[in-house]
Amino acid sequence: MNNNSKGQVMLVTVLILSGTILGATAIAGLLMLYQIRQTTNVADSAKAIFAADSGLECQFYRRFKDADSTDYCSSMVLNNEASFSTNLPDADTIQSLGESGQVARAFEATF
Repeated sequence: MNNNSKGQVMLVTVLILSGTILGATAIAGLLMLYQIRQTTNVADSAKAIFAADSGLECQFYRRFKDADSTDYCSSMVLNNEASFSTNLPDADTIQSLGESGQVARAFEATF
């Protein structure tokens, strides 16, 4: 082996190690991006759950206290930019869907 061959081996080794470190850094960055996105979705998920609960409570009030009213509980946008919509598929079931951002959560009550 002459000196040029030793330099080539060292250059290839440095390139392989640099590529490995770059790949590991890219994967770590991608995983951090997913964690940040999941953290944002947690807040939207909580808003959607509370919106769905509000729709269910509104239909409970309408059913048990104010049965003669118009259907003001079918859908509503809340102050925190979440919304709900309710569905009454039959006489004994109430379905409520809460949405916030790109997250949706649903509740159903059956009597």
